[in-house]
Amino acid sequence: MDRSYEAEFAEVVAAKGTALRRTAYLMCGDWHLAEDLVQAVFVKVHLHWRRIRRQDTFDAYLRTMLFRAYLDTRRAKWRRETPAEYLPDVEAPGTGPSDDRDILVAALRRVPPRQRAVLVLRYWEDLSVEETAGLLGCTAGTVKSQAAKGLAALRPLLAGTVFEPVAEEH
Repeated sequence: MDRSYEAEFAEVVAAKGTALRRTAYLMCGDWHLAEDLVQAVFVKVHLHWRRIRRQDTFDAYLRTMLFRAYLDTRRAKWRRETPAEYLPDVEAPGTGPSDDRDILVAALRRVPPRQRAVLVLRYWEDLSVEETAGLLGCTAGTVKSQAAKGLAALRPLLAGTVFEPVAEEH
């Protein structure tokens, strides 16, 4: 690749990386795995950059690749790395204390993966039913039923939890 393609790719990584990492975290509940998933997505995108860089649906393409990478980690547990005996003392960037977020993410981790993916795409990424169905390769009815089941599973997990109101920025 020449420099203009590399510069363009670097701009995309800088622009989309943080949001993609947050979405990955909501799917998997682990910042380090989220970083690995995003890195795997960008490696694949880089390999085919000339072909895919001008797609009208580039954001949807990234989310689809992210979702598939996440599902691959769920399917092939034996392929994953083994955990380290000692964890580093350094916290991942952007993971500062947030009690509300921690409670919500812990509850999301207890929801089945497909329902979790639907909830993240519909309510965090604010995608329509049709967009979510397209990304997940299923029907709109499946998205609706998975969202309903996911919300039903979340309700008892979050029962009695009082969330702090978000201050609006002006």
